[in-house]
Amino acid sequence: MFKVIAAAGGIIGILATPVFAAQKALNAKVSVVFDQKLPNVPGKSLRGVLVEYGPGGYNPSHTHARSAFIYATVIEGEVKSKINGGEEKVFKTGENWIEMPGDHHQVSANASSTKPAKILAVFVVDTTETVLTTPDP
Repeated sequence: MFKVIAAAGGIIGILATPVFAAQKALNAKVSVVFDQKLPNVPGKSLRGVLVEYGPGGYNPSHTHARSAFIYATVIEGEVKSKINGGEEKVFKTGENWIEMPGDHHQVSANASSTKPAKILAVFVVDTTETVLTTPDP
């Protein structure tokens, strides 16, 4: 009887874990600062996204729109980034990186617990895609 109860409790715990494990943004603000259809590339748009991190701020692990090619530049502070299980890197003001369509962005965070940081991310994306970022479940 004890084994059955223990097994049932374990199964319930496993099923409930994703609800509790889902990470939420902390001390982070994301704003679309421009959205322009590309006149010479039908069906594509250029979208600029400003990501502002307060001290210790971060966004949860996520993926972007399936068509999104992203060029990100740190415009203030230092930002930690990790993509597709690669090495976690710290980018300083003026440094940049790219993300390819389908990339999994596992770490996106302010590298400082005392100073703010900002990123400008420029997306080339299908005009019909309106959700740019989807947090992991």
